[in-house]
Amino acid sequence: MEVSATMRNYLLCALCFPVLLCAQDLKEFEKNVTEFDLPNGMHFIVLERHQAPVVSFYAHVNSGSTDDPGGKSGLAHMFEHMIGKGTAAIGSKDWNFEKKELEAVEEAYDRLEAERGKGPRADASKVERLQGLLKSQIDKANRYVEPNAYIRTIEENGAVGFNASTSQDFTNYFYSLPSNRAELWFLLQSSWFKRPIFREFYKERDVVRDERRMRVESSPQGKVQEMLLATAFAAHPYRNLVGWASDIENLRATDAEAFFKMHYVPGNITVSMAGDITAADAKKFAQKYFAPIPAGPPPRRLNIVEPKQEGEKRVSVVSSAQPFLLIGYKRPSDLDKDDPAFDVLSSILSSGRTSIIYKELVRDKKLALGAATVATLPAGRHPHLFAFISVPSAGHTIEESEKAWYEIIDRLKKEPVDKATLERTKVKLRAGLIRQLDSNSGLASELAQYYATYGNWRKMFTGLEEIEKVTAEDVQRLANQYFDASNRTVAFTVKGDTK
Repeated sequence: MEVSATMRNYLLCALCFPVLLCAQDLKEFEKNVTEFDLPNGMHFIVLERHQAPVVSFYAHVNSGSTDDPGGKSGLAHMFEHMIGKGTAAIGSKDWNFEKKELEAVEEAYDRLEAERGKGPRADASKVERLQGLLKSQIDKANRYVEPNAYIRTIEENGAVGFNASTSQDFTNYFYSLPSNRAELWFLLQSSWFKRPIFREFYKERDVVRDERRMRVESSPQGKVQEMLLATAFAAHPYRNLVGWASDIENLRATDAEAFFKMHYVPGNITVSMAGDITAADAKKFAQKYFAPIPAGPPPRRLNIVEPKQEGEKRVSVVSSAQPFLLIGYKRPSDLDKDDPAFDVLSSILSSGRTSIIYKELVRDKKLALGAATVATLPAGRHPHLFAFISVPSAGHTIEESEKAWYEIIDRLKKEPVDKATLERTKVKLRAGLIRQLDSNSGLASELAQYYATYGNWRKMFTGLEEIEKVTAEDVQRLANQYFDASNRTVAFTVKGDTK
């Protein structure tokens, strides 16, 4: 997509003249941005870009997997599967009958759980019979489903990129439409936010369970990551990667309904749009479609504080596949003043073929087939991990990779990064952000996420200034302050037969 003249000037300034990236460029960008709140608390950000007749929409819910209730991990993830199931008006052959059948499903499930809840006194034959009745009732409800009607309606009106995603911190819904169909987004998304229909919930629950099998249970790397998080975090929900199997298998549509009422209140949602739409039209449509959604109390925020780690933790995963090493050090949240320095540090270590670890671990010593660092794992709203990853090459071991990592870390602690490396890294970081801003969809995404994370989308600009201020001394200080053995968790594979 063509980049606007304002954005081209911004890109040039950001890449070539970073010291000039200041209020002037922000003020130019601000001229095309309008923000407003509805009385119910929902926040809207509109970026007008009229170069092409397309507009990208992004609905950002400020709740994710960390907000899953105890024993119900994976629940927030279910919502990205529910959005495509539609509303009362779209997706049902006869909503009045389907509604009754869905209610009957939950009643049948209640009877099954009541019998199971008797524990050793449960009647096995009765449980089996109730399971059969539940399956039969689910099949009856599913007969009223009009498969893919919601998605088909969107795509028949020219939509592209329809999708949703769930992280530990957020849940996002997004796609783009021709500008002459913009009102359709307001109609459909508001209908879903008013009342999602949990049709085919148990079918999608099985899909989520299969995703866990694929991403974790069938993946040595996934297993190692899950064990790293479960070991590093003793209390905080960041210890849950994608949801535990038994939790997912027992999720209920009634659980989802309760989660929705608590977390999907208007004040917990940010909507952004970028493209060929005027602020006046956006306000008109928002008032018409979203304003009728009643306000609700803000969801109770997580108050779990991870206890201080007082010694190295180690965990191994038996695997016959390619060896894999993952090292995590506790670090502050992305709201911490040192967050830009962590990004710079990660880029110095592992960004491209000029990075330290590529040259040392992959190219020169040939200890690893691949190696990387991740500044934020698994998410950034709360204190999390700075991670080191490596895949040992043939003939080399986990122990060699781990030793090589510690040698690099020790050198970072003792020797400041040279000026040329630091400046080259800053250019790469600026370019990475700029690439995300080179499309309507990228802009809509960043506007919503920066606002939700920092309370101000302007952090897109000021964040670049903060990166520019990072010094070699800052990088060295972080290495000494956080990369300590007592603050470290190590997860790795060991050879063995998992059968």
